[in-house]
Amino acid sequence: MSAREKKRSVLFICTHNSARSQMAEGYLRARYGDRFDAFSAGTTATLVHPSAVAVMEEIGIDISGQRSKTLMEFAGREMDLVVTVCDSARGACPFFPWAKETIHVPFPDPVGRDGESPIEVFREVRDAITGWIDGYFGRGGTG
Repeated sequence: MSAREKKRSVLFICTHNSARSQMAEGYLRARYGDRFDAFSAGTTATLVHPSAVAVMEEIGIDISGQRSKTLMEFAGREMDLVVTVCDSARGACPFFPWAKETIHVPFPDPVGRDGESPIEVFREVRDAITGWIDGYFGRGGTG
């Protein structure tokens, strides 16, 4: 990337900003941070799920310093791309009006109804997210 080119900003959105969007933010930053500024948010701020932190650590990415954020923290801030990662209907995920482009890429929610899930579920979702990011952002490009 030349000095004249600016990084594209990418915001991953999910309802609680605790697992899927956090893993996506951390992976994009670690793998493609030279070309993209990665962020994540949700309609409700909760906590970054400990199992999300654990499975990302397994692949050498530390997201333990990330925190759950609401969309209000990004109000008025233009993003080049917003990616909603909720696996439910598109309408269930929040809308971000300051996006140049918005896409919906659903991933299953690894968090069970009781807030717990086997670590294998988090690994499967992590692998789906990282595979999609490599395919979409890793093609030389622009996503």
